[in-house]
Amino acid sequence: MTPGTLVPSPVRIIGTGLIGGSLGLALRRAGVDVQVQDVSPGTTALAVELGVGELAAETDPDPALVIVAAPPDVAATLLAGALATWPEAIVTDVASVKETVLRGLAAQVPPEQLERYVGAHPMAGREVSGVIAARGDLFSGRPLVVVPHPTTRPAAVSLLKGLATEVGAVPVVMDAAAHDTAVAHVSHVPQVMSSLLAATLLEPSEAALGLAGQGLRDTTRIADSDPRLWVEILGANATALAPVLASVQERLTAVQEALATLEGDPDPAIGSRRALAELIGDGNRGVRRIPGKHGSGTDAFATVIVLVPDQPGELARLLTEIGQIGVNLEDLHLEHSLGQRVGLAHIAIDATREELLIGSLTERGWRVAES
Repeated sequence: MTPGTLVPSPVRIIGTGLIGGSLGLALRRAGVDVQVQDVSPGTTALAVELGVGELAAETDPDPALVIVAAPPDVAATLLAGALATWPEAIVTDVASVKETVLRGLAAQVPPEQLERYVGAHPMAGREVSGVIAARGDLFSGRPLVVVPHPTTRPAAVSLLKGLATEVGAVPVVMDAAAHDTAVAHVSHVPQVMSSLLAATLLEPSEAALGLAGQGLRDTTRIADSDPRLWVEILGANATALAPVLASVQERLTAVQEALATLEGDPDPAIGSRRALAELIGDGNRGVRRIPGKHGSGTDAFATVIVLVPDQPGELARLLTEIGQIGVNLEDLHLEHSLGQRVGLAHIAIDATREELLIGSLTERGWRVAES
């Protein structure tokens, strides 16, 4: 064990994309020795230059922990190779689907090797991919799911919890089936819905798209993702995705039927307006269930909208003054359209600090809009 760390050195990372690269940066920052390898020599070299780790060599000491950072369709084969190559190492993967990987691995290795495997999935990412997008703080405050199977060694689970803590994440233990169902709801279906919405933007004219506001940008942000990676993720989690998408389809059909009955002179007895209102209301309740930065529901937060002049340094000045006021920033997004002389900073804060922030910013000359 490296002195002062929860993760033994060295750690071998196989696959240096966004997640593998970010894990390397975070572990090295914590003082862990990291070895990197990738199927692409160029990607490996870039990862070394970016500080992800040192180039893996045959003369290196055997790793205590091997992290396979590869898509679900190749993860099991790489895991099997790692278990055979390093007979003392704990081996994990960070693929976003766990049942498929576990089944594939169990078919390739003997039971005594499978004991050293424990799955993992850091619930963090970006809509850009590749090691060039890696960040050492990518996992800060985010869940890192530890996914043991029935014969996983307890020491392997403890090590993965330590890994989570070392990279700034919050360890959460789940079995593979529960994990796959959870990510279908919170990650995979959102990707499908965002892509479906963004695909409709191929039809409108440029003039129509010029009317787009922040709502469209928010709901299509993750649509700009790697198609090759997501084909593998969605295919590997098809079983968990199917019932969630069926529920979405049922809701969408109800919306279409309601809209059809509202044309002309609708009969109030049909209840079309009520159906639409119930959908929006259910959406309100669903949004409020999404945890905030510190794990509590969004009811604990308030959003203050501040008008920021479109001039260099103004946003930095606003953030500095929020700190001087003594209010902690929970989240921030900017809304700015071409030709406007101001932008809107949507600032999420603890709801108990809302009046203080509004009053103090107003005193300092900032214009606060009604949310």
